[in-house]
Parts: sequence; C-alpha cells; structure tokens
Amino acid sequence: MASSALSRIANLQRHFNPSNPTSKVEGLIKISPEVSEALTHGRPVVALESTIISHGMPYPQNLGTAKEVEAIVRENGAVPATIAILDGVPRIGLSMDELERLAKMGSKARKTARRDIAHVVATRGNGATTVSATMVFAFMVGIPIFVTGGIGGVHRYGESTMDISSDLTELGRTPIAVISAGVKSILDIARTLEYLETQGVCIAAYKTDEFPAFFTETSGYKAPCRVDSPEDCARLIDSNMNLGMNSGILVAVPIPKEYSASGNFIESAIQKALKEAREQNITGSAETPFLLGRVNELTGGASLASNIALVKNNACLGAQIAVSLAQLRENS
Repeated sequence: MASSALSRIANLQRHFNPSNPTSKVEGLIKISPEVSEALTHGRPVVALESTIISHGMPYPQNLGTAKEVEAIVRENGAVPATIAILDGVPRIGLSMDELERLAKMGSKARKTARRDIAHVVATRGNGATTVSATMVFAFMVGIPIFVTGGIGGVHRYGESTMDISSDLTELGRTPIAVISAGVKSILDIARTLEYLETQGVCIAAYKTDEFPAFFTETSGYKAPCRVDSPEDCARLIDSNMNLGMNSGILVAVPIPKEYSASGNFIESAIQKALKEAREQNITGSAETPFLLGRVNELTGGASLASNIALVKNNACLGAQIAVSLAQLRENS
C-alpha cells in the first residue's frame, strides 16, 4: 500500500508540472511529519485553507475555530492538513505554533490565490491560501479532498466587471474534490453555476436536489447531480481520478438546518453591503472580505456564526469522504 500511495503522489506531481522533478517540488514544500506519514501509508488526509483563519475572523476566535475544525477532521478518522505559506515556504499541515502565528498575523498575511504563490515564495512572504492556492498545493502532494466554507464565484455585476474568482478556473483544471456549502451568497449563483459548467466541473449536491446557497439551504437552482453518502462521494471522486478527467469536483453541502438564515434577511444585508462596496470603490480581492464582514455586522453576528457552523459541518463530511476514499483504494 505504501508503494502504491507513493507512486500515486509522484504521478500527481508529474502531471501538475512535467518539467519539475518530484525532488524539486519536495524541496520547495514542507510537509508536516503527520501528514507525510499519512500520505505515505495511504491514510485519509483532508486539506484545509488558511484564508478563513487570517481574513475570516478576529483573533483569538480564528485560532479557536481552526483548532476545532482540525479536531473534527481527526474525530472522523482523517488527518487535517491546513495549508499556508510561512517565510516563503509552502507548508502542508501546520503545527499548533504555526497556526497561532498565522492567527495572530491576521490580515497582515497576504491573501494568496494561484497567481500570488510564486511572488509570496520568492519574497519569503507569509501567505494565507485561498481555495485556488490550497487546491494547487493539495494536488502537488497528492491530497484528493479539500474542505472549505464556500468557494468564490462570479461576482454580482460580473457581466460588467469581469470579476470572476480564480477558484472556478482552478476547479476546471485541478482534479481535487472541494467540499463546501456551495458558493458564497454574496455572489451571482446562477452565473457561477454556468461558469462551472463551461469549465467542465462536476457539481454534486449532498442529500438534496437543489444547489445550496451558503447561508441558506436552498438557492432556487437545481444541482446537476446528487450524492447521498460519503461512499457515494468517494466513488465519484475515484471515478473522476481514474478516468483522468483533469478537472475538479464540487460537493455542495447544505448548511445545517438550525443555522440556516432567512433568505430575505441575508439578501437585504447583502444588497446594502454591495451598495456600500460600490460607493467606497472596493473591488478585487478586497471585496469578498469586506462584504462578508459587513454582512456579519448587519446581521448582528448571525452570518459569522452560520459561517463557522457550516465549515465544521463540511469538515465532518469531508473527513468521512476521505476515510471512504482511502478504504475504496485499499480494496481496489
């Protein structure tokens, strides 16, 4: 099993960049001993992003949430691998000291998408990885499953601004399964789903026929396909990899019912936050943190509580899927 796992990792790395030998990739990236051992022996590993720590909430709430999410992954049988760049070194799996350092750093850490990786590394900077950057690093080392809150998408008025998250194109070219509560409801969900279709991304809703909308269980849009168990998800992911589709999978998980906010309540706050963002000329990578923060203020903290709840829910399911996938590969 160890040799087949290593072979699979090497193949993934060669596919990611054929001109880069595996040894060079390993020399650029630091993998924690716990994550390295799990990957070597084919045990389940779940990748976690770090932007939610640095830009998602204040210290020490961000540190507490990060620890709780990692604990949930472990409780469900998988190894958590929080990903970030510290002092120019991409790190797959952070120690408690590194987690705390990133949490205290907060927004001083650069919000790092795919386009930013080389610059953050070259300047020996500190970067908190977004969905796209986390997918890149997870793929480099052979982690097939990544848990986040919600992915980015086509921004409202995106038909005029062309503001489209790199998360979508990353899903179109990197075969990682992303477990999320759909796309952030501050975005244009209909256009995001259309863009993902264009990118050839498989979208599966979990235990529902309708695509979830982050803060709410429903969006009004039908999901292209449905999965009803971690085993279903594992078979889907395994088939995607074995067929060499070279594109990702989005498993969209509805927020737990008790945390689902009123659609009208959230939409009213979003519209007000969007108006303020336009008035203050807040665009690009600064827009999403501003909108999420402002919506949280306008909802009296309800949206942040929902955000934390859905991330934990996704972590639970993501770990269960990782365990099912490891078992499937063990028996194949």
